[in-house]
Amino acid sequence: MAKSNTADASYSAQIRTKKIIRTIICVILCLLSVFPFYIMVINATHSSDTIKIGMQLLPGTKLGSNYTGLMKKAAGLGTNIWVAMLHSAIITVPATILQVYCATMTAYGLTVYQFKLKNVAWSFIMAIMMIPAQVSIIGFINFMMKIGLYNTYWPLIIPAAAAPSTVYFMKQYMASALSLEIIEAARIDGSGEFATFNRIVLPLMKPAMATQAIFAFVASWNNLYTPSMMIVDQSKKTLPMFVQALRSDFAKQDFGYIYLGLTMTVLPLFIIYFALSKYIIAGVALGGVKE
Repeated sequence: MAKSNTADASYSAQIRTKKIIRTIICVILCLLSVFPFYIMVINATHSSDTIKIGMQLLPGTKLGSNYTGLMKKAAGLGTNIWVAMLHSAIITVPATILQVYCATMTAYGLTVYQFKLKNVAWSFIMAIMMIPAQVSIIGFINFMMKIGLYNTYWPLIIPAAAAPSTVYFMKQYMASALSLEIIEAARIDGSGEFATFNRIVLPLMKPAMATQAIFAFVASWNNLYTPSMMIVDQSKKTLPMFVQALRSDFAKQDFGYIYLGLTMTVLPLFIIYFALSKYIIAGVALGGVKE
């Protein structure tokens, strides 16, 4: 009996030690992830000369002057940072909604329905994932010019409906989280296909949709390549284009302005993450109690 108690105590001590080590590693990784953002925010409160001297760990007193200088700099660039942020929101919000909803609907069709070209359709979606956007950008620009959508926001919103990577994620999630018996029961009760999808499937897919919404929002909000190709009007600049314009003239760069602009750029991303993270946590907790 004494040996058994000793073994149990030793085993418990090993478990506690492993938990402590894992906790320490997680804390270190968390600090490493947060540290660059902390430095960015701190640099937004310092002057450019102070930033050039070296890394600053404590807040400065130049936040107000940096903001005033940033507004003056923005006026010289032909746009306002708040207007650029509004333009990015006009593109990002509908693009995110369209991408997540259409991808979920596509994954639902590939999961629930049985048709002859199902495997071909899935293979085609997987093949599209391997084609980089740079390959098709010239043809896409020519097509937008022909239909009169060049220099508008529509080419940055509508293509979000076809997001193969999001479809792939949603289909894999449905394979384990969506019960086909629920769909059959809804059909027997007389529910239409769209009603079943919107009222039954979408609530079950909230954790996956929240995760993909975060990824889609970040990708669209930070997108610089496609807007730079599609938008030529200075008054229609998005936020990444605005920040890029701040960095364009190296001789006149003010790092205080740049870091403040970057800080303002990432603030909406933090808001979206904290707003949707509860659904991800709820999904993980739900998955932990499934039988």
